[in-house]
Amino acid sequence: MTSSTRRFILLLTLLLASCGTAPASTPASLPFVLITAAPNASPTPTPFQPPLVEQVTPTSLYNIQVPTLEPFFPTTTPSPTPIPPIQPTATVDLSSLFPTLAAPPPPDTSGQGPTPEPLLPNNDSVNFLLIGSDLRNGNSFRTDTLVLAILWPKEGQASLISIPRDLWIYIPTIGMQRINTAYEYGNMDNYAGGGAGLLKDAIAYNLGIRIDHTALVDFSGFSRIINTLGGVDVPVSCPYTDWRLIDPSYDPTNPNNWQKYTVQSGVIHMDGDLALWYARSRQASNDFDRSRRQQEVLRAIFSQALQTNILTRIPQLYSDLSSTVTTDLSLADILKLALYAPKLTNANIRSYYIRPPYVTPWVTPGGADVLLPNQPSLQQYLTEATSLSTSATQRQKIAVEVQNGTQSNGWAALAASRLNYAGYATTISNADRQNYTSSVLIDYTSSQDANARNTILAALGLTNSATILSSPEPNSATQYRLIIGYDYQPCFQPQDLAH
Repeated sequence: MTSSTRRFILLLTLLLASCGTAPASTPASLPFVLITAAPNASPTPTPFQPPLVEQVTPTSLYNIQVPTLEPFFPTTTPSPTPIPPIQPTATVDLSSLFPTLAAPPPPDTSGQGPTPEPLLPNNDSVNFLLIGSDLRNGNSFRTDTLVLAILWPKEGQASLISIPRDLWIYIPTIGMQRINTAYEYGNMDNYAGGGAGLLKDAIAYNLGIRIDHTALVDFSGFSRIINTLGGVDVPVSCPYTDWRLIDPSYDPTNPNNWQKYTVQSGVIHMDGDLALWYARSRQASNDFDRSRRQQEVLRAIFSQALQTNILTRIPQLYSDLSSTVTTDLSLADILKLALYAPKLTNANIRSYYIRPPYVTPWVTPGGADVLLPNQPSLQQYLTEATSLSTSATQRQKIAVEVQNGTQSNGWAALAASRLNYAGYATTISNADRQNYTSSVLIDYTSSQDANARNTILAALGLTNSATILSSPEPNSATQYRLIIGYDYQPCFQPQDLAH
């Protein structure tokens, strides 16, 4: 598969992940309501009723800077367009895809809004906002999934930044509100550019992040796309248990149609319904953990797409997406980006999550549970997320061969995925045996850098238990070989890994 095809696949998979929205609120008689939810979890009203604008002095509240997600396909379904051969050395004008917003919106003149945040540096990125809606009866909905995908086409790097739906921001023309209400307000008030226009302006105003393109997706199409791909193999590091409909066709208002369901640790093959449930359920967790699982599924889709002949299936995928996606990005735009695509793997994708300590839980005078951004730390975090990373470029050049030295199924894939989050390229091969008590790291480099070895082991939580062997081999295809032993603990939090 060509590198340009991989770039197209990245855009496609980011779109597929947008459906990780919260399930509709359920009558109190349903069993999952009895589970103790996270303190900050706050279900979205059904149907959407625009909340009263909180008259809160924004000076003390306004500590924001966060990103959200990306966009893609056209909203109409044209005849399948043959995809021309892609020339890696081709040059094409990408100016139409770059900054559509030269400066933040003008300061609010009503006296309610804070001073707009300055835009973060451009760095030749194309910024996509992927929006997942909880569309229900009628046309009312909130955008409960917001992920910003920052793409550097020439350098082959990408950042994914998940934004919590309860982030408390200033929405131009509206006032202080949750970020997930901006899209609906924009539609109701005929704001310039509609819901997407107001959401883009709100993000630029509060977070200083320019949005070049948007895509709105409801989660009904997500399941179909996953099934079209033949399902997806998701490396699940930490077991997860929550309430799930016994069958997606069953009545969700009947308590007897629900059961507790557990996804165990390992490489789990998920069809569309299971992937959707895993990415959007939060009754037994919270929005921060849901963001982690959403990015887990997204990266798995991308990884799997690289191993399949996706080109032959683009017409079908394009048709499916166009029926459920509202976006300003055309297929021609995506092909332009594909022409610039260098080699891209999961090691080129950095994951970021807006969470404590970058936000602080707060209850508004009206009684709403929201999240206040902590300006200094969040600003620093977002500056990193929206900048090209020299250290990431160096790590991507380091290849680690991972082998499973245990009888625990999928541990090599879990460890490889964990290294990908930390920025290392990986391959998987078979170990000589499956009874390693402790993990082993073999260093084939000529430098034999102890710090480099310790950094790899730290990313895997193996600093104090693994054995290190030195075996310089200048012609080795990989710099390191890691044999996973029974000392490995698969469960980890990707947000704790340094980029």
